[in-house]
Amino acid sequence: MSSALRDWLDKPQVDRGIRLAADDGGWEYRGYGELASAARRTAAALIEAGVRPGDVVCVVLPTDFTCVETYFGVWAAGATVCLITPPLFQDGDDYVAHVAAILRQARPKLTISSAGLAELVGRAMQAAGLEGEPWLPRQAAAEADVQEAGELALLQFTSGSSGEPRGVMVTWDNLEANCELIARTAGFQDGHEVASWLPLYHDMGLIGCFITPISRQGDLWLMRPDQFIRDPARWIRCFATAKHTAAPPFAYAYVARRVKPEQLEGLDLSGWETALVGAEPIDPHGLEVFAQLLEPFGFSRKAFKPAYGMAETTLLVTMDNALREPLAVHPDPESLAFGQPVRILDRHTLGPASVGAKSGWVVGTGTPEEDVPVTIVDDDGRELPEGHLGEIVVGGASACRGYYAGAQGKSTRFIDGKVYTGDAGFFYDGQLFVLGRMGDSIKVRGRSVYVEDLEAKIAELTGLGKGRIVLTSVPGAGSKGVALFAETNAADWEGRVREFLRRRLGGDVTVTIVIGSGLIQRTSSGKPRRRYMWERLQAGRMEGARIIG
Repeated sequence: MSSALRDWLDKPQVDRGIRLAADDGGWEYRGYGELASAARRTAAALIEAGVRPGDVVCVVLPTDFTCVETYFGVWAAGATVCLITPPLFQDGDDYVAHVAAILRQARPKLTISSAGLAELVGRAMQAAGLEGEPWLPRQAAAEADVQEAGELALLQFTSGSSGEPRGVMVTWDNLEANCELIARTAGFQDGHEVASWLPLYHDMGLIGCFITPISRQGDLWLMRPDQFIRDPARWIRCFATAKHTAAPPFAYAYVARRVKPEQLEGLDLSGWETALVGAEPIDPHGLEVFAQLLEPFGFSRKAFKPAYGMAETTLLVTMDNALREPLAVHPDPESLAFGQPVRILDRHTLGPASVGAKSGWVVGTGTPEEDVPVTIVDDDGRELPEGHLGEIVVGGASACRGYYAGAQGKSTRFIDGKVYTGDAGFFYDGQLFVLGRMGDSIKVRGRSVYVEDLEAKIAELTGLGKGRIVLTSVPGAGSKGVALFAETNAADWEGRVREFLRRRLGGDVTVTIVIGSGLIQRTSSGKPRRRYMWERLQAGRMEGARIIG
């Protein structure tokens, strides 16, 4: 199978390329001609190592030029890429277990690792029953021809927020359709530049901000996530020339907290066209404080493009690509019942009214494109009219056909060419509004209460901020048990939080409050691993955790 996504390996534009952020504050540049040659020499070495079209190759590398060349080297060899996150903050044993779970499913022909990660990756291979050692990236003396490709472009492992990771089978057709959708809805034109710090092992970073611009040979400014965390102003300065980016909502709020106007002096951001927002429920307050910081430098709120997507639909489903300020609505929590109309208490477009609008507000993620049909269905799979709450179902050419090696999802299902997402949402004013995972909700008197909404309110009550609070329903305690994990050592707010949860969930709710440092475990995409955290606590494996009350 041939694919337009690999055409640049044969016809690179030598005057464009990738700039990688160096740790000294500068940028290292390589043109597409040099990168294509290195990728094809890597492909030759992979072919010598026995890799053939259709084989799965797992890649565990930090974001650097070796990673870029190896990624496209696997594609040039006709193989399927499976990117695995390098260790972030996990301890070694947890990381090895996570990688081993992926390797057991992927059964790769080769597992590629940097020298620095070879020991951990070797342990994971052994735990998964794979023979041999990790393959260290290398290049042959001569370039290989780009080989015919197998059916799958990617094995995209979901982040495992609710248990074992599962590999989504992304075909070349899925990927081409989604990259085209991203480019079209973002208004990507020939010669446009993209800037990103998102990790490459997560779908938004990999497909939206890596494969899409590279396959179209646009200039790319690429940082590592840790470089963004240390110096978020560096990302903003890219938009003196870059026009497109994507990031989760927390990143925009983080910039607003950390960056001072004097760090941006002389910057003109009026050419910034797309600031895609996705991957988690969107808080209008965070977007507004970001806009207020950057407005004096030419940034427009109309650049915000709230979006919805998931690995099982390759990536993008909807993006609000109309030239307008995003719309936020406040649904009545008492009206959130599956199959029933959602009552909207208040609405506003992004602006000064958004300051302080945190818990309970939802931002619209745009109107579906014709080639990506989106419907809302009830528990019996019947389509619901606009304004009713139900499960989001996605069709079209980007909808993947299932998980690899027969793995099953807990809430996401693949039926008749459509993806039943396991996410709850509704249409309002023609736009899709997403409330969150159906599995992350608690039933109270027939109504669904979404834990993200409760977390946002508790973050306000405690003053801790959203990133330091995780709430989960407790398995086995019916619908009336919840556990709250808070990254703090003081809990003078305990009474207020218990009272709030009793009001929202009923007087008979049992609340376990756990405090301490480093409690919150996240997936590679930043989502809290709620069930996993509860299981660790139950097994006595959560060091430093203290149950109060």
